[in-house]
Amino acid sequence: MKITVSEKKTEYEVVIGKGFLSSFGERFSVSGKTLIVSDDGVPQKYAEEVAKGLKSVYKFVITQGEGSKNLKNFSDVLAFMLENGFERTDNVVAVGGGVVGDLAGFVAASYMRGVNFYNVPTTFLSEVDSSIGGKTAIDFCGVKNSVGAFYPPKGVLIDTDTLKTLGKRQLSSGIAESVKMAATFDKELFSLLENTDDFERDAEEIIRKSLEIKKRVVENDFKETGLRRALNFGHTVGHAIESACFPRLLHGECVALGMLVFSSEEVRER
Repeated sequence: MKITVSEKKTEYEVVIGKGFLSSFGERFSVSGKTLIVSDDGVPQKYAEEVAKGLKSVYKFVITQGEGSKNLKNFSDVLAFMLENGFERTDNVVAVGGGVVGDLAGFVAASYMRGVNFYNVPTTFLSEVDSSIGGKTAIDFCGVKNSVGAFYPPKGVLIDTDTLKTLGKRQLSSGIAESVKMAATFDKELFSLLENTDDFERDAEEIIRKSLEIKKRVVENDFKETGLRRALNFGHTVGHAIESACFPRLLHGECVALGMLVFSSEEVRER
């Protein structure tokens, strides 16, 4: 299954399927040096599968969690690339969740004014939401996503087999982002989320529908000046909850609480 996304005069493919991580290099015709950025919570086998077929592979592993989206890690990855002679024609690949994608994407946007960036999301949250849209960022001075860039990937590969290694809380966290998409733009997706009795069977369809919603939005409002702000539903309060409760609550859990706040009768009446 493929979705073509056009962002900022750039067009790229999102490929969705099962058991095909090892096809990454051939599928996107990746050449030159490749840095795979991951975290210590991502099964090592995923990065190993992505590395198959690539000629010159380097790896950088960060600590799992939002706390790793910091200036030090950003600087350390850039220094690692300089030390290993990366050029502007080389590649950065994020293999992991939203934190990995945000950090690796911002590194790719910044190194030598921009190198090729690819995203291989391995959490449900990143597969339904943050893998496309071009937002990259780190947290700075205690403010979430305050330093970053809009930088679209060259390609996105989503292998739903990666969901098999996620716990229930991580899956639920991702579902919250799908609920956000459905509540703001697609009642059919909302119905699917509400009525599914076999998540594994419906996961690919939920991912596809969620990404098609985001695709339509970001193609019309890449830099979030209007319509795209609707995708922040639940995030204004959610980010505040996340900052106050980190690391006890996951991002999607905080977004879900934020949506509840703004769906309350008291808020609607205002």
